[in-house]
Amino acid sequence: METRLRRMREQRNSHNENARRAADSRDSVQEQSRELRERIKERLDEQKEVRTRAKLHQAKRDEIQNQMRELITQRRGKRSDEGTKSVVIQLSETIGEIDRIESRIMTDGSLSLDKENAMLKKLKTLIAKRDELLPAAEEFQVIEIDLGDMEGSIQLLRAEADSEHKAMLDANKEADAIWEEVKPILEERDFLRAEGDRLHNAFVSSREAADSIHSEIKILLDQVNEIRDELKAQREERERLIREHNQSVRDALKTPDEDEELASSLADELLKKGSITLGGTRTTDDPRPHRGKKRKKSRKIGTRRGKRN
Repeated sequence: METRLRRMREQRNSHNENARRAADSRDSVQEQSRELRERIKERLDEQKEVRTRAKLHQAKRDEIQNQMRELITQRRGKRSDEGTKSVVIQLSETIGEIDRIESRIMTDGSLSLDKENAMLKKLKTLIAKRDELLPAAEEFQVIEIDLGDMEGSIQLLRAEADSEHKAMLDANKEADAIWEEVKPILEERDFLRAEGDRLHNAFVSSREAADSIHSEIKILLDQVNEIRDELKAQREERERLIREHNQSVRDALKTPDEDEELASSLADELLKKGSITLGGTRTTDDPRPHRGKKRKKSRKIGTRRGKRN
């Protein structure tokens, strides 16, 4: 079980290592994807500004062409309805009428008081209309028209319309070029997004595998600990039995001078019986043992000298 536990720990660590590598790779890919998204956003914002500029040139072109058509209509002797006139044409006509009335008031000395007051009232209305038309005309930044020179104004408007049309086409080409630049970046972004998802799934799968093995390890570890506790208890029981057996042997081999209880019991028996029997000894009136024969003293032998001649 301990071998299996060690092998399972190695598998869990391997899964955790795979998860860590997948997470590092995922974070790196997501960082690249984030940088690409910021770059794409910048380019798309730039493209949006270019498209807006193109629409503005288109609106100016359409307004100039509308003015040019109205001038052509007037030159042919046809009258346009007031509601269909362009803002610039209305503004030009209003400014021309204001100039004419102001010039007459200043130069015509034959005007009666009533006539002059009527002209002043009309002038006030025209000035209010001019002030109302100015903001709308300034929005398109169109050129002023000289109604006294219709042919010249028509040619000027045609040239200005062509210029605005060309500016619109150039702006659209620039926006298209930006889009062509962004398209491969979008493909790379999609690839990085898919790669990031794949690495994240690999990370989640490895972590789940590691967690599953960890749960099994906990169960097996509880079993191992239970068995270890049981083995420990058995070992302690054997050691206890051995200690008790050794102690009982030591107690059985003790002499009276080593065992107080035995010495006390022998003393009591001696007092009662007057004699004590110990294993291998015999009782006698003379407790002294018989003396053996005396050993002869060994004679000392020295070196003998020979006779001298």
